[in-house]
Amino acid sequence: MLWSDPRDEPSPEAREVQRRLRRTALVLAVLTMIATALVLA
Repeated sequence: MLWSDPRDEPSPEAREVQRRLRRTALVLAVLTMIATALVLA
């Protein structure tokens, strides 16, 4: 693992999974904020 090695580009499937995971994390964060606001209100 030398830093001179070319970086592996993620496959399209891996990129799709990353995008879905990022969207899921964003939705969970928003839902958590809404739930917290409702509980504290």
